Amino acid sequence: MKEQTEVIQQGDVEEKKKNKYDFKYIVNKFGALFGLIILSITLAILSPSFLKLDNLMNIARQSSINALISMGMLLPILTAGIDLSVGSILAFSIVVTGVVTVMWGMPPVLGIFVCLLVGALAGLLNGLLLTKLRLPHPFISTLGTMNVFRGLALIITGATPIFGFAYVINFTGQANVGFVPVSFILVIVVSIIFHIFLTRTATGRYIYAIGGNKEAARLSGIPVDRVLIKVYTISGLMAGLAGLVLIGRTNAASPIAGLTYELDAIAAVIIGGASFFGGVGTVWGTLIGAMIIAVLRNGLNLLGTSTDVQTVVIGIVIILAVFVDVLRRRSKK
Repeated sequence: MKEQTEVIQQGDVEEKKKNKYDFKYIVNKFGALFGLIILSITLAILSPSFLKLDNLMNIARQSSINALISMGMLLPILTAGIDLSVGSILAFSIVVTGVVTVMWGMPPVLGIFVCLLVGALAGLLNGLLLTKLRLPHPFISTLGTMNVFRGLALIITGATPIFGFAYVINFTGQANVGFVPVSFILVIVVSIIFHIFLTRTATGRYIYAIGGNKEAARLSGIPVDRVLIKVYTISGLMAGLAGLVLIGRTNAASPIAGLTYELDAIAAVIIGGASFFGGVGTVWGTLIGAMIIAVLRNGLNLLGTSTDVQTVVIGIVIILAVFVDVLRRRSKK
């Protein structure tokens, strides 16, 4: 029996070594990174301005909001779910912050806390609706709250943007450390935290297990509902954090901010190698996916492409990413 075990373990090791040089393994592991490199080389050839330092830092700044939302979106998608309300949560969080700090004159530091708290509470509501109402899929609950939070943002502000935030609130969206935007440094720090969370904690392993097989995870003793509530709370929190960066970039809190942000976040997660079927995806892949979208938008702007055409191109990229996900799942089967 011991000899059989050793043979099996040796076979597993050899199989892993073989997989490292397998073409499909390399494509699945580094496909998004290769795509980003090829896209960057192509745009550098087509536009001499692409590789200028100012433009590269502009890409880093532009990608920050989507990267933060995408890391939050990664968690629901890992559980075979989705969060359609993140754009509305962002808008709701920043307008409440505007009311508290600009209209009521409360301290800016309190406004930062309020923005994050409102985002987390909105995500908590999504998690509770999903788990306590036993809805068949989070698409339903988050589609509903997407409209609720957007409507509340419009009601609170009378559909009028709020201007004039203190520098403390604008810091993450405006400031630089040397030539590097603070917002991009924030993205890197958050990415490291998320990576550790997903790979080194029990909750992170539970998230992957739920995405792999929810019922099997439940039968094995994993507190599925509790984990899902945490997942959607974190997703809402990340939308609130992205809202702080957006305030800094615009010095305004608009009730219509964040429109279609959920689509860019979903696209970044899927382009980065995650699966709509759950259980597959990484933080670094998601970050690369967000960079691909930012680079693509920036390159199209440099080439003088209209916003309408950019929307079409991003839509095609999303369709291709989902198609690749389907093909990848079929090949595994």
